[in-house]
This record gives sequence, structure tokens and C-alpha cells, in this order.
Amino acid sequence: MEPNYAEIGARIRAQREFLGLSRETFAEQIGITPKFCSDIELGLKGMSLPTLCRISRSIHLSTDFLLFGEEPGEASGSIALMLSQCSDRRRKYAEEILKIFLLAEEK
Repeated sequence: MEPNYAEIGARIRAQREFLGLSRETFAEQIGITPKFCSDIELGLKGMSLPTLCRISRSIHLSTDFLLFGEEPGEASGSIALMLSQCSDRRRKYAEEILKIFLLAEEK
């Protein structure tokens, strides 16, 4: 099975933007050029395993999710279930809290 680079790139870009990272800042964090970062996000190029691991750590997503769009295990399922039961307003608050938590974890 060939990896779908466009889908992988879209997942990376969506999370980078969710975390409020510019492409330049993100590229610097993971040790690549902004142009290569753009190519990855657009699905034009693949990446090495070390780069994939740095991306995963930097944006707090598992490599499984980045590659396949799925998270194994109960934790992601239970979080998704809780969020699905929230109103749109409460879901937005939950996303902001999670974003603050993930960004604070880096410091």
C-alpha cells in the first residue's frame, strides 16, 4: 500500500495551524526548510523516518495518525466520544484548553 502523501500533508498542516504555528516556525522546529515543509503539506514530497518522528513530536500527533488517519486504542475514542457530546460552544472551549495544554507541555 502506497502512502497517500496529500492526506498525510493535510493532517500535518491542519494540526500545525491548529497549534498556531507558522510554516517557518514549524520548519525550524523540525529541522527542515519552509519550502520542504510546504512540499510535505501539499503532498508533493514524502519525508524520512527521522523527519516524520520530529513532526510527530512537534505537533503532538502519533505517527499512526499522521500516516493512516487513525488512532488505535481507547484514549482517542473516549476523547472523541466526550467531544461529540458537547455543544459547539463547549467543544470550542475544550479545543482551546487542549491547545493551551499541548503548548505548555513544550516549555
